[in-house]
Amino acid sequence: MFVTGFPADAFGTNCYVVATAPGEQCVVVDPGIGVIDRLDAVLAEHRLHPAAVLLTHGHLDHTFSVTPVCGARGITAYIHPDDRELLADPAKAINSIDPRVLLGGLEWSEPDDVAPLTDGVALKLAGLEITVDHAPGHTKGSVMFRLPGGEGSADGAPLCLSGDVLFAGSIGRVDLPGGSMQEMVVSLRDKVLTLDDETVVLPGHGPATTIARERATNPYLRQVMEAIS
Repeated sequence: MFVTGFPADAFGTNCYVVATAPGEQCVVVDPGIGVIDRLDAVLAEHRLHPAAVLLTHGHLDHTFSVTPVCGARGITAYIHPDDRELLADPAKAINSIDPRVLLGGLEWSEPDDVAPLTDGVALKLAGLEITVDHAPGHTKGSVMFRLPGGEGSADGAPLCLSGDVLFAGSIGRVDLPGGSMQEMVVSLRDKVLTLDDETVVLPGHGPATTIARERATNPYLRQVMEAIS
């Protein structure tokens, strides 16, 4: 498995590219603000060909470049139905920032081809098997993507692209429209804490971590574990 990523120009949103190997098809996860040039460079350097774009949720800092990435290649964007409306109107998720500022005066348009993500489904894309975990709390339609370990992943460990559900030492905020601390706690309990300790977590913001590290040090996970012990 080949995985690489880089932060977007705004909010430090991580954009990831996942493939079975260089020179193959790939999926692009969360193409945020100002990523087009760097994404094109990564694709050219590793001879990768995008087959789909996967969105962990509908916030504009994760979806900003989805339409040009998909439109340039005629590929599908995948998002959970509970966040589908945010691809049509990203302002619905923002209560403190004028979306015109983020858009830089550009007119927003959604991708031509959008497909739904379903909890528990194993997507077969670009030679990969990617399991979808619906994990609301940050938004209604937040998801995580799991991939089995294999050659090229850290020590053969399974991977979890956690979006804004889980960060190194923290979790996603729950105070924006569609957010819910109650739903986040359930997602942490049922979707995060059930992952194997060796799982490598690639979050929507910040550095990579592991479930073992977060289980031991993340104060939010520790609170959930104490509540169910």
